Amino acid sequence: MPPSLVWLSPTDPAFPLNFVRDLGDKTPKRIAAIRNLEILKSQSVALLCSVKCPGSIILLTYDLAKGLREAGVPVIGGFHSPMERECLRILLRGEQPIVICPARSLQGMRLPKEYNTPLDHNRLLLLSPFADSQRRATVHTSLFRNQFVTALADQVLVTYAAPSSKTFELCRNIVSCGKPLLTLTNQANAHLVSLGARPLDVSSPVFSQLTST
Repeated sequence: MPPSLVWLSPTDPAFPLNFVRDLGDKTPKRIAAIRNLEILKSQSVALLCSVKCPGSIILLTYDLAKGLREAGVPVIGGFHSPMERECLRILLRGEQPIVICPARSLQGMRLPKEYNTPLDHNRLLLLSPFADSQRRATVHTSLFRNQFVTALADQVLVTYAAPSSKTFELCRNIVSCGKPLLTLTNQANAHLVSLGARPLDVSSPVFSQLTST
């Protein structure tokens, strides 16, 4: 039997207040959810990465995903870019809460079998701000989904954002709003550090670095 879908409005107690604060007039009038809404009460980290990134970043991102998994850090993402998908694959093997936000509606969406066990164990939540009619991801929905993800999280971890990319522009907005932005310690991320991102060293315990933000 497929998981049941519920809708949340801004008047619902479970509706994340972060949306109203960070999205303003872009706040969705309702969001669709599948499974454990209690995850929204956890201190969480949004995980983003550009579609293309340097090889050195790829290696560090694998280590980061394992560090997040071992530390039990709740992670939110669209998990759409190649590196984001690899991170999700690693995270699904752990025990920490995960929030997945596709760039389309949840209505009629076929869930991968890898989601079954985390859903059954109440450590996975799917959220979408899109109408039932939005059955396909587009460039526009992907951009808004990333804003949605960062608004939902308490801090944002961007493993790499290509200069002049939409992800980099999102990072600029995150910093201007005062939300904590982190990135990986690597020369390829010097432009993010200059922007105001705090570098995270994956050779040290991840959890302690996140909680010191």
